[in-house]
Amino acid sequence: MPDIPEAELAETRAALAPTLAAVAAILPWLAKPRPLRFDSALNQRWIEACTGLAASWADRFGLGAEKLRPAIFALYGVALESADADCLRLGEALASAADQLEVNSPSPRLIAALAACIESLSDLQGLEHPAFPERSVHFTQRLEAMATPGAASGERSVVLDRLFVSEANEYLERMQDALAALPPDAYALKLAATDLAQAAENAELFGVMHLARQLAGCVTSRIHDLDEERVRNQVNASLKQLAATIAAVNV
Repeated sequence: MPDIPEAELAETRAALAPTLAAVAAILPWLAKPRPLRFDSALNQRWIEACTGLAASWADRFGLGAEKLRPAIFALYGVALESADADCLRLGEALASAADQLEVNSPSPRLIAALAACIESLSDLQGLEHPAFPERSVHFTQRLEAMATPGAASGERSVVLDRLFVSEANEYLERMQDALAALPPDAYALKLAATDLAQAAENAELFGVMHLARQLAGCVTSRIHDLDEERVRNQVNASLKQLAATIAAVNV
């Protein structure tokens, strides 16, 4: 390889000097951690309140039912303490949702909105999650919409349904691969079915949710029998029913 003349090297170094200087100036800023938006003790109380709310919600048909409303207002109390507009509005929306839960038959869409919101709040970064402002605005608007008369009969979003179908098909593919493995991967099959059920609940597609939960329950009860042809055929039939139901979502 021929040597590069020193004059050309010097010219190249001179041309790159401004770029290198700019990069050197930026690097210290990139290395700095993102400043905290909230006091760490406050954020810890928020995380603990969210954890308590999630536990009460998960057991809302059992012992957690009596703790659900207090858990929502405990989170609202931390929101008030934060003096942050996003936290306050989300806390108010949750408190309003708690009032609506007292009626005899709360809207399925309200239940789905609460489930999605509470799941989002379970992040261990709490208030410091980079996407917290956007998430809080989204779920606040969704919960507030449930307070609008007739909200339960509102039209579905075609875009959101298409996104759900795309996500659901990925879960279906994972389940089909798990069933086709030798031996069948029962854990992967059950996990994908459970994830699909949660995604369907968040999307307020309760038919898909129930089918996915039934499949997860079937796998759990027959976990040692998946090698049997009869059981595999049963699971495969459930997968086909799920696929047909999902395909009909955005027709």
